[in-house]
Amino acid sequence: MIRINLLPHRVEKRRQRRQQFYVTAALMLVLGALVGFGVHYVYASRIEAQEARNTLLKTEIAKLDRDIAEIRRLREQIDALLARKQIIESLQSVRAETVHLFNELAQRMPDGVYLKSIKQTGKRVTLVGYAQSNARVSHLMRNVEASEFLENPTLIEAKAATVDSRRLSEFTLGIAIRLPQAEVDAQAQSAKPGAPATSAASAAKGAAK
Repeated sequence: MIRINLLPHRVEKRRQRRQQFYVTAALMLVLGALVGFGVHYVYASRIEAQEARNTLLKTEIAKLDRDIAEIRRLREQIDALLARKQIIESLQSVRAETVHLFNELAQRMPDGVYLKSIKQTGKRVTLVGYAQSNARVSHLMRNVEASEFLENPTLIEAKAATVDSRRLSEFTLGIAIRLPQAEVDAQAQSAKPGAPATSAASAAKGAAK
C-alpha cells in the first residue's frame, strides 16, 4: 500500500524542530543544574576545609597564647629572683664593707680622738668627732692616708667645743673608701676614648670575682 502524506511538509518540519528545541532545552536545563550542583559542591567543600583550618589555627593560637602567658609569668619570677639575689649580694657586700670600715677606723684612730657619728654615702664616709687638739686630727688624717682601705681624707670643719667642762676640737672629716685596683683599672679603661666596651666589661667582671 502506498502511503501519501497529506500534511504540508513545512508544518511537519516545524513540529520536529519544536520538539528538538524542547529536548535540547530540557537537556541544557539538566546539564546546567548538574554543573551548578557540582560547582556548589566544590565550593562548599573548600569552605568547609577552610573553616576546619581556621578552627585548627584558632586552637593553636589559643594554645600559644597560654604558653606565652606562662613564659611571661616564669620570666617575671626569674626577674624577681634575680632582683632579690642582687639585693642580697649588695647587702652582703655592704655588710662586709661596713665591718671592714669600722675595723679600719678602730685601727687608725689615734689616742685622744673619738667619734660622735659616722655617715656613709656610697664610697664617701663623713666622720664627726672630738679631738684633744688639732694635731690629733692631723694624726688621724695621716693614718687614713696610710690605709690600704681608706683614702683622700678631707677636713671639712674644725671648731672649738666644750664637752664636760673640757675644751676640745670638734671636727668633721670626709674620707673615701678605696676601690680595688682591678675596679680602678676597669674605670680607667672605660674612660679612654675609643676603648672597646668589652674590655671594660671583662675588667669589671674580674673585679667582681
